[in-house]
Amino acid sequence: MSDTLFVVLRKVALSLGERALERIGTEVVEAAPVLTDFEHSMKQIEAELLILQAFIGQVGAQKVDDKAFDAWLDQVRGVAHEVEDIMDEYVYHAAQAVDTGSFFKRKFRQIKNIVAWQRFASQISQVEARIQRLGEIRSRYGISVGEIDRSNKVRRPNQLFKSDSSYLTDNSEIVGNVDEIGRLTQWLLEDRQDRIVIAIFGMGGLGKTTIASSAYKNQKITRTFNCHAWVTVSQTYHVEELLREIINQLIDQRASMASGFMSMSGMKLVEVIQSYLQDKKYFIVLDDVWDKDAWLFLNYAFVRNNCGSKVLITTRRKDISSLAVDNYAIELKTLQYAESWELFCKKAFRASRDNQCPENLRFFAEKIVDKCQGLPLAIVTIGSTLSYHELEEERWAFFYNKLSWQLANNPELNWISNVLNMSLNDLPSYLRSCFLYCSLYPEDYKIRRNVISKLWIAEGFVEDRDDGTTMEDVANYYLTELTQRCLLQVIESNACGRPRTFLMHDLVREVTSIIAKKENFGIAYDNASINQVSREARRLSIQRGAQSLFSLKGHRLRSFILFDPEVPSSWIHDVLSHFRLLRVLCLRFANIEQVPGMVTELYNLRYLDFSHTKVKKIPASIRKLRNLQVLNLRFSYVEELPLEITMLTNLRHLYVSVVYDLQERSLDCFSGTKIPGNICCLKNLQALHIVSASKDLVSQLGNLTLLRSLAIMKVRQSYISELWSALTKMPNLSRLLISTFDMDEILDLKMLKPLPNLKFLWLAGKLDAGVLPSMFSKFEKLACLKMDWSGLKKDPIISFSHMLNLVDLRLYGTYHGEQLTFCAGWFPKLNSLQLVDMEHLKWIEIEDGTMISLYHLELVGLGNLKAVPTGIKYLRTLHQMFLTDMSKGFIQRLEESESVDNFIVQHIPNIHIFDSSDSQAVNNFHLVPFLAKKYGPGAAKYAPTYWGSSGT
Repeated sequence: MSDTLFVVLRKVALSLGERALERIGTEVVEAAPVLTDFEHSMKQIEAELLILQAFIGQVGAQKVDDKAFDAWLDQVRGVAHEVEDIMDEYVYHAAQAVDTGSFFKRKFRQIKNIVAWQRFASQISQVEARIQRLGEIRSRYGISVGEIDRSNKVRRPNQLFKSDSSYLTDNSEIVGNVDEIGRLTQWLLEDRQDRIVIAIFGMGGLGKTTIASSAYKNQKITRTFNCHAWVTVSQTYHVEELLREIINQLIDQRASMASGFMSMSGMKLVEVIQSYLQDKKYFIVLDDVWDKDAWLFLNYAFVRNNCGSKVLITTRRKDISSLAVDNYAIELKTLQYAESWELFCKKAFRASRDNQCPENLRFFAEKIVDKCQGLPLAIVTIGSTLSYHELEEERWAFFYNKLSWQLANNPELNWISNVLNMSLNDLPSYLRSCFLYCSLYPEDYKIRRNVISKLWIAEGFVEDRDDGTTMEDVANYYLTELTQRCLLQVIESNACGRPRTFLMHDLVREVTSIIAKKENFGIAYDNASINQVSREARRLSIQRGAQSLFSLKGHRLRSFILFDPEVPSSWIHDVLSHFRLLRVLCLRFANIEQVPGMVTELYNLRYLDFSHTKVKKIPASIRKLRNLQVLNLRFSYVEELPLEITMLTNLRHLYVSVVYDLQERSLDCFSGTKIPGNICCLKNLQALHIVSASKDLVSQLGNLTLLRSLAIMKVRQSYISELWSALTKMPNLSRLLISTFDMDEILDLKMLKPLPNLKFLWLAGKLDAGVLPSMFSKFEKLACLKMDWSGLKKDPIISFSHMLNLVDLRLYGTYHGEQLTFCAGWFPKLNSLQLVDMEHLKWIEIEDGTMISLYHLELVGLGNLKAVPTGIKYLRTLHQMFLTDMSKGFIQRLEESESVDNFIVQHIPNIHIFDSSDSQAVNNFHLVPFLAKKYGPGAAKYAPTYWGSSGT
């Protein structure tokens, strides 16, 4: 709950250090003597804030439902925002002064802004007064804000109900998870002598406790054990209390009282349990485990006596499930729709015969079930609440349309928000802000790793460890931790197995959005019957209905993210004039053709996204954005950047590309963007693509030693030597795209030394002598390889066969020969294979035992391939095959129901055939899946507009 202040104070400590204050003294105080007082005040508040930082760091999120504490903390948060405003205003005015050209203009600007500097001093005084006042209020009302020991925590009756209610559930009401319950039962009845630890894990509300209790109450299971106990650990556990509870359940309670167990120390209690369990086969359930510390004591208490004992743990954290050895872990998933519907009807229509939904309510009942997204807790709670409502369509429609409000305000639904909030309240401060930020995305939006991590960095949420670890790596660690806590779900991984996209359960998003709005962290606006947002909100994402918003003047936003592509450019230009302190501006898919003039006056900007827009030119005034870290111009029309781009020395990621052919069946499928001037100053760059090669640019690339991703096109043969030399100076390079100037240029790879961390390689252009160099044998980490128009004369497959980590192989016009051979044992991890536009190819030989993991196969433009390769029948994992521009004979043989070719592919569930001359088919086949995969299903609906603007 104290995350905002914690982050702000850390930023203040970093921003207003001695060097910053010295700059104030040299650059600003010259303007007027009054500024000396300002310098003194800044130093004073810096000292005050450093103390506050340590103080606030002790305040956790344990004080749930403490209204006095919440009210006090809201006031603290308000002070934090004031401090942030002072800091960002200072940065803004200082940058504005530096930006002024000549010495005299700079002095004039400083004098002109004396009023602003004087206002800073007044604001600082007010903040100091408010901090003092907050201290007085805290003392007056006895508000405790220090670290709270677990032993002092009070477990409220409703918490007891939430933890234990599933234990009281009738097993006949359980729906779904049949396989999971069967597996758990099998493990508990397993005749294995050593002690087994079993774990059930998953997000809150999935029914972990319910499934555990079904096993615990199963007499067939419990009869096989000499004794059993169930304890709820929860976030508020105290080790001695847990041990005493276990003793009370194992031993007669009166006997345990008489034995003086209530006064024993933790270690003595462990010894008592050890002694009792020494010769017994026991079954103990530890429900709702939040950290591994509890297990340290309990592990010693639960003796390994080779009697076949079992310990069952339920937890929301994947890392805790690792306590279960030998894969005795069950990950619960959300229910399938049919199961969700059955469970909902059991609860909502329990008074009706056969729990049938009345036809007049079916529409809204189905929408409510959809909203629950298979979360049993939500289905049961909402269904039970609705069971008391009259069976009138109007009442159910009102309930559904106000579901967000109901979650926040309806006491009958508190169970949902409380259970989900427990996960949020367990987050450390450095993760809490990151997770709240995720709630700004639309419902069912695929959150991309490489986007959200950069947004967190731009906002200042990510720690700079200063130990060689990049902030991008730290942000990725944060994402891993959120998935370990089952708060985000990994939807898709890249070729290297690294998570690419994440999804937040919709109800988790709803609950998190409520908190984000309450704390003025941010608002996700979706035109839901409101036409204004709080002026205190620090972040705003607009998903639809932007034009219905009343004036946003006076808002002090730090992030503005626009998802509504239908907003006119005039609205965008107007609204940006009110947000001068922005750190993040994302206008992806926005209807704009030029950069709004106000953008280059946003001196605090860290993240700027104009991808998928019609922007053609970046103004020279971009030089003013000296704090910019990310500039995303992917799929725009920008073919040349201004010289001033090289002045953005804090730039970490520069993405520019104009697409001409999404099918990538030509050498110039993308346009390389020109960068004039000297790029040597961009030493912080980690990603640079797609740029057009020039002699000067190639000679300067070696200075960008931090590059991890490089895409360079229009490479001439005369640049090769210097380019290869530059690449060897980039030890962390993992992604590389190189394309030649035209089809006549040669890529001579003989001089290229091994790039040890390369995982993605795309080479487009002829190779010297049409032969793969021996250097390819060194690419052992390569996961994705794409080769276009290489002019190879010999079967290249054997040259790739040593790449045991290869997941994605794409050969576009690569080979001029007649046969490709895939031998047994090759490509054990290959998931996707694309063979495109090899006009002489007649045969593809596939041996049994090759490509044993292949899922996706594309054959495109192979005109001389007359029959389906026989070996495809050995690709048993193949799930989908796409055939594009194949010969009529090939397609006819395939489609004949009695033909051998048809028999070969009968095990493949999805086979798609189309002609690329059909623009609609191309759109549906390439563009829609591309947009949906990268930006979520919502982006796909803009495909026709996008395709029309792409130049193809």
